[in-house]
Amino acid sequence: MNTVKTFALMMIMSGLLLVIGLILGGIPLMIVFLVVALCINFFMYWKSDTLALKMANAHAISEQDDRELFSIVAEQASMAGLPMPKVYQIDSDSPNAFATGRNPEHAAVAVTTGIRRILSREELGAVLAHEMAHVGNRDTLIMSVVATMAMTIMILATIAKWGAMMSMMFGGRDRNSGIGSMIGTLLVAMIAGVAATMIRSAISRTREYQADATGARTSGNPLALASALEKLEQGSQARPMKVAEGASHLFIVNPLKEEKSKQQSNFSMAGLFSTHPPIAERVRRLRDVRPNY
Repeated sequence: MNTVKTFALMMIMSGLLLVIGLILGGIPLMIVFLVVALCINFFMYWKSDTLALKMANAHAISEQDDRELFSIVAEQASMAGLPMPKVYQIDSDSPNAFATGRNPEHAAVAVTTGIRRILSREELGAVLAHEMAHVGNRDTLIMSVVATMAMTIMILATIAKWGAMMSMMFGGRDRNSGIGSMIGTLLVAMIAGVAATMIRSAISRTREYQADATGARTSGNPLALASALEKLEQGSQARPMKVAEGASHLFIVNPLKEEKSKQQSNFSMAGLFSTHPPIAERVRRLRDVRPNY
């Protein structure tokens, strides 16, 4: 169901991209922007892991630096049927983790020093199972494509919006005859920009739910992941990370400080723009998971 939802949302976003390109400059300009988006996606496919690790200030560590962590990562990778990823550490008291890499053969997992202090071995194993699920589900590639499409839509929408506004103000003799078309273009551009942001966030939330379910089954310990998520939310909000907002969706829980008023359900206004599902809902779903023993 989560995979179908992700595919459907990506199709809607593709439709938005085509509509905005068509409105702005017809089929030729629409094709140009599609080519640009494909080029950006190609670059992100090869370099998204390097960019993500740099944005998080992560550095590679060896097995000699943390034998227990390497043991847990190797254990979860084996249980998921995936190759051993590279291991990175983030020097931060904020407890968190994320995975990146264009495919399982070029994957990396990164954990903060803070997460090592508050989770038990079983809980850390469940968190790493969640991250290996992201690797196995190709979520890094999916989110790179989604982010690129959303960025392209927002650029197109901004150009279309300002173009319509300039035409309305300085259109001269043709201004009145085309006022309806200009207003329509302005409305479509504004709606498309907001819709692209909402869809990107919805896909991110969907992939988190999918990784929770997959990781819970491969680790065989959904309750440990539920417990870890509760600890991580409390710890990350008490000690937020200094990380770019554009990289916040990578982490298992939101690393940025959230106001209590914004920590709402998926159906609240704040929830619609959130890249992470509510922890309470993730925990509820995990308690319903039947692990594969």
